[in-house]
Amino acid sequence: MLALPTLSLYIHIPWCVQKCPYCDFNSHAQPEVIPEQAYINCLLDDLRADLAYVQGRQLQSIFIGGGTPSLFSAEGIARLLNGVESLIGFAPDIEITLEANPGTFEAARFRGFCDAGVNRLSIGVQSFNAQHLKRLGRIHDAAQAKQAAQLAAELVSQGKLQSFNLDIMHGLPDQTEAEALDDLAQAIALQPPHISWYQLTIEPNTLFASKPPTLPDDDTLWDIYEQGHQRLDAAGYQQYEVSAYGQVNHRGQHNINYWRFGDYLGIGCGAHGKITLPNEARILRTEKVKHPRGYLDLSRSFVHRSWDVAPSERVFEFFMNQLRLLEPVPKQRFVALTGLALETAERALANSIQRGLVIDQGEYWQTSAQGRLYLNAILGELLEQA
Repeated sequence: MLALPTLSLYIHIPWCVQKCPYCDFNSHAQPEVIPEQAYINCLLDDLRADLAYVQGRQLQSIFIGGGTPSLFSAEGIARLLNGVESLIGFAPDIEITLEANPGTFEAARFRGFCDAGVNRLSIGVQSFNAQHLKRLGRIHDAAQAKQAAQLAAELVSQGKLQSFNLDIMHGLPDQTEAEALDDLAQAIALQPPHISWYQLTIEPNTLFASKPPTLPDDDTLWDIYEQGHQRLDAAGYQQYEVSAYGQVNHRGQHNINYWRFGDYLGIGCGAHGKITLPNEARILRTEKVKHPRGYLDLSRSFVHRSWDVAPSERVFEFFMNQLRLLEPVPKQRFVALTGLALETAERALANSIQRGLVIDQGEYWQTSAQGRLYLNAILGELLEQA
């Protein structure tokens, strides 16, 4: 019997000032006038069409991503969140995150987002190095990034914001170890409650994929990771996921729900959802229409496609998410959220346990220190068995 997990909501706003060469997200260069009100109308209609999936639950978190959601007005975000709350109840401690780029907002709008109900911001800094920012296609400079972080910190101190995150990327084209660690040092100096520190990967269907840049070699990447991790740890940031570091009580709850195989509704262009239907013994995935023109076409459905996660695929899907976290994995969670027998997972993990990549701790599984370095190998083996 499938259990009904925690429910979150992802809202996708697809427009950016310009498309970055490394980005494989569903984003589009903004038109001369963004159809903000029409798009919000569609988002709320999209959510109404998915209300049967709520099944009596409250929303534990909302993440407004993109694209660049901070291109929308504070008034528009307020209307959107008020509309969502009128349709689905909010948990008392709900986390509401909005992605923002340093070059797309000013102080009044930033405060307005908080007044609209946003209580966590995720600021896409990526680098403080002018040369690397230009290579990444970013439209802000280091001064704007620091000003954004300082403003967010001020709003936290005023009680208008609960937390904020800085995104910092390493392993950039032609980046030296010293440059990567300097970016991280500048981020730490701003004292954000949360830092997402992750390595650039070249994704298909991006400009970098068609014209691959020169990236640091593996030895340099390892040295960057090892030293960077030590610096984050020394500064009081606890690693709880492959690329997520938080000060005490500042873990990102929305992403944790993803990684714990929780449920989430996805509304907006190209948004994905994952819904458990216990009465039908099904796990359903949904994907919405990708292009804004099609999504705004009121004559068609918002759903591009939907499909069931077959029982044979659930082992891989569960561990693909769960093993990103450094916390132990309760065996009972696997049974409850996949509807599969415990023996199914034990057979699938047997080789990884024998090799010392995963440790069986009785009621839990835990990746070993070596297993965290070879996570792709564990997942590759699970995928082959799916």
